[in-house]
Amino acid sequence: MSLTTLLQHSLTGISLGGAYALIAIGYSMVYGILLLINFAHADIFMMAGYFMIFSIAVMPWPVAIVVVLLATILLGVGIEKAAYKPLRSAPRMSIMISAIGVSYLLQNLATYLFSALPQAYPAIPLLKRPITIGNLHTTLVTFLTPVLTLALVMLLMFLLKKTKIGMAMRAVSKDYDTSKLMGIKIDRIITLTFVIGSFLAAVGSILYFTDRMSVTPFSGTLPGLKCFVAAVLGGIGSVPGAVIGGFLIGIVETFLVAFGYSTYSDAFTFLLLILILLFRPTGLMGESLTEKV
Repeated sequence: MSLTTLLQHSLTGISLGGAYALIAIGYSMVYGILLLINFAHADIFMMAGYFMIFSIAVMPWPVAIVVVLLATILLGVGIEKAAYKPLRSAPRMSIMISAIGVSYLLQNLATYLFSALPQAYPAIPLLKRPITIGNLHTTLVTFLTPVLTLALVMLLMFLLKKTKIGMAMRAVSKDYDTSKLMGIKIDRIITLTFVIGSFLAAVGSILYFTDRMSVTPFSGTLPGLKCFVAAVLGGIGSVPGAVIGGFLIGIVETFLVAFGYSTYSDAFTFLLLILILLFRPTGLMGESLTEKV
């Protein structure tokens, strides 16, 4: 493998990992606050793809991007209010079953509204701009994805570490019941968590589908599972851990394909999940949690 080819695959893997990281953060944040694996998160990512397809058909692409971000946030918050909020006092299994139900609802709704056939994802001129560096040929989105991912993660970490809202979010994550007694507005914090997670899923969707150029009602399933593995690998509930996990899976997956093992690239991800759960259940950066009784 030549140096140029190695750099090409490295750049592709880092770009894919950046998109995975953005989606994985949503899984980690919701779990950190509600101890819920939001299985519908991947389908919110998929719906953002359809929002872009239909938005860009009737408006300029800069406006379409804003519309997609807002529509995805409204969808994520709406799901929380309709499917999760009424079950907060119910057993944890009930809200998890609700999340699975919402996931299947979105997939079937998309199939009914848009058909199961692949829909062509629009080419956003700015993101598809070709870039050549020596013998390296790529597009702007490949460079932009990891840079934008790291910038958004830095902003998110600033929010979590340096602001009162972030302090409240960390307090709820540490002790839900005590935070409620201390006067923290739990509903507002949970809504903000879904706003951030849905926003990042929308950004990840734009970056991911720009390179893949088609969307189906099941386009979120496999990337969503891989992002869940990324969150577990990094330590579910940890934002930096989700980012590290996303980049690792994206890079390894790309090189497996490059070396001719594309058949096993998906299997590797789920084998990794099994190994993590067996040997390091808390992930690379996760904390051991003790159940209060």
